[in-house]
Amino acid sequence: MLIADDLDKLLDILPEFIKDPLNKHPSKKFLIEIVMDLGRRPEARFPDGPEYLSIVNISWNDLDLCIKKIPQFSGDNRSGIECTLHRISSIKNRKGNIIGLTFRVGRAIFGTISTIRDILYTGKSILLLGKPGVGKTTAIREITRVLADEMEKRVVIIDTSNEIAGDGDIPHPAIGRARRMQVVKPELQHQVMIEAVENHMPEVIIIDEIGTELEAIAARTIAERGVQLVGTAHGNYLHSIIKNPTLSDLIGGIQYVTLGDDEAKRRGSQKSVLERKAIPAFQVVIEIHERNSWIVHERVDHIVDNILQGSIISLQRRRFNFDGSISIECESSNFTEFISHSSNGISNKSSLLKCNSLTIKDQISVNNSNSSIKTSLYPFDILSNNKLINDTNKVESSTLTKLYAYGINVHQVESVINNLKLAILLTRDLLKANYILGLRSCIKNNSKIRQIAKSKHIIIYTIHSNSPNNISRALKQMLNTKRVSYLNWQQICLQKSVDELDALNETRYAVEKIVLFYKNSVELLPRSYNLRKLQSYLISLYNLEYSTFGKVGYQRLIIYPS
Repeated sequence: MLIADDLDKLLDILPEFIKDPLNKHPSKKFLIEIVMDLGRRPEARFPDGPEYLSIVNISWNDLDLCIKKIPQFSGDNRSGIECTLHRISSIKNRKGNIIGLTFRVGRAIFGTISTIRDILYTGKSILLLGKPGVGKTTAIREITRVLADEMEKRVVIIDTSNEIAGDGDIPHPAIGRARRMQVVKPELQHQVMIEAVENHMPEVIIIDEIGTELEAIAARTIAERGVQLVGTAHGNYLHSIIKNPTLSDLIGGIQYVTLGDDEAKRRGSQKSVLERKAIPAFQVVIEIHERNSWIVHERVDHIVDNILQGSIISLQRRRFNFDGSISIECESSNFTEFISHSSNGISNKSSLLKCNSLTIKDQISVNNSNSSIKTSLYPFDILSNNKLINDTNKVESSTLTKLYAYGINVHQVESVINNLKLAILLTRDLLKANYILGLRSCIKNNSKIRQIAKSKHIIIYTIHSNSPNNISRALKQMLNTKRVSYLNWQQICLQKSVDELDALNETRYAVEKIVLFYKNSVELLPRSYNLRKLQSYLISLYNLEYSTFGKVGYQRLIIYPS
């Protein structure tokens, strides 16, 4: 990475008793900000923590000395140094006098967005989320340069506080060929956004710190006109934007919808549910929790729908490694905080629950020089025929029993599944289900669902009431201890060779897809004695019978239905 910070221009503003210790400091190049508060010691902040720079307290004269070297502060109490990216913020007392200054070091870091370069070429609108100081502005500045110089697009920056392109009339070279529109007052940012579209024909608009409802509406208006958006907003996670009534319009907005009786029974939910209101203004959301670790949501509409429904969602974590390579980890998570069991609004509980069902962790190492990709999966992610599959839907559909809940609270069923650690995946698509679990009264009064189950060979299990005990007994009876749980399967497959994994996957697929489903016997491929012994152990976990037959050297197992 190439870093340009113009740090000497910032230090020249400071008094000598602050400037000298910083020039001699070993971590000078990692400096984040300098704080000067009246009557307190000057403080420098580094990634490892703050440090005092002197034993002398800040006086009025010290503040006045700095203020005289700084251009006039704007309405948001911010200023800067011309042709640099540094930001200077002031703290005022009730009389309007400045009693504190914060000198924020601005750096142009080239190469920070190599982890998402592929997303930029898709032309989708991108929203960056993260807490202050995590690097959102630095990233959006580099995105601007790539879009303007490398992709040769017409890019216009809405620079409200002059953080992206620096202070002064001439923008900083870090933004490349992009044009910059300054905002006179922060409250007029939404008007400048619309003006940029109407007057300058941009292909891309860059917006830093979307924070008001008017700015969110302006962003949606711009997106509807076919202009690509790249913006930032304060919020650590995507679900924090969903809960924020001011900014939720950026990802489509949410609204309460009242379902009919039949639809509520089909979903197993309350009649009042939360749903997405419109198409999101941003198609991609990136959560920046650390400077070198980003979480990417590439299908925001789909992910927001799943979060509101409490379904499993896939998270894509991209890391920038020290050797210049990029690793991608795919995880599955489950959000339950938006599921309403009453009509009182959105729950304020904030938690990220890890799903107990199958989790894929693909380690993809990308070499920037030749773009070669190497994939390494855990042994228990290897399916039959020794094929490597890194798609979550394919893995779930191949290894987990799919259950359709009818007339039962879906989240109560999911809780029982997680507690028992069963290899069951809840689905909202009846045609993809292997089993149906429903209240006896609901199933009895719905002839249509019985006809579909009969035609698709879907087994129906009924319970009198949706108590946890009834659900637990039904699920145990459904599996009849025949299916291997995810944790058991993981333990079985650890430290196994490729041949052993192939034999295990062949056996599991034969048992779950043929013997248990169609009640037919299955003849496995010829295997060696050690592999047949491993297969027989797996069959015994399903409580099924088997026999060995064939000539020596070509012996194989036959699995029989119970």
